Amino acid sequence: MCGKFTQLDWWRKLVAHADFVLGGGAVETVTPMRFADVIRLDENGKRESVRMRWGFAGLGATDPTQRPDHIHARAETIDSKPTFRDAFRERRGLLVVNTFNEGEDVTPSKTVQHVITPPAPVAIAVLWERWTSRRHGELLTFVMVTTPANALIGTITDRMPAVLTPEDWPAWLGETPATAEDLKALLRPAEGDWTMQPEKPQPPPKKPAAQMDLF
Repeated sequence: MCGKFTQLDWWRKLVAHADFVLGGGAVETVTPMRFADVIRLDENGKRESVRMRWGFAGLGATDPTQRPDHIHARAETIDSKPTFRDAFRERRGLLVVNTFNEGEDVTPSKTVQHVITPPAPVAIAVLWERWTSRRHGELLTFVMVTTPANALIGTITDRMPAVLTPEDWPAWLGETPATAEDLKALLRPAEGDWTMQPEKPQPPPKKPAAQMDLF
């Protein structure tokens, strides 16, 4: 299941699908417990882009900064699981990504990461929560919604993020009326002209050059 994705830094304030075009800019790689830009509706029903941490703390957590219990929510049970049902009803958002990773379990102890690259940015359905604590204040967190894998990703694993088309954004965000059944119908395996390649291993960091004696 997806454990890494990338966004471009200049997307930070974008909220309309037409504005997400491929181009230059620094790539931000996000893994669980790191922050990303999520599109949601503000108190006035207007779209806004907000920084949120990837991962929900448990229902009984007193410190939301602890390692998250959940980074995904299965579409099939999103409206019935106590951890997700309130967020599904009231706090839905979109995560626009440039690429995302899926892991292939090749042995019980080894997973090979694959990078999925769509021809253009795609929006993943997410749920978000607002956590507060006396010590840390407010923390916004999100989880990805997942569906069964499509034909491409199904060759390495059985789940994938729930990718929404631009036409589905208003209903998912709550800008247009939709029943729970309508919303769940949007959460289906997405097909596209995507590429999938094994992730290249990162070279080890270079050691600093030894300082020369100047005397």
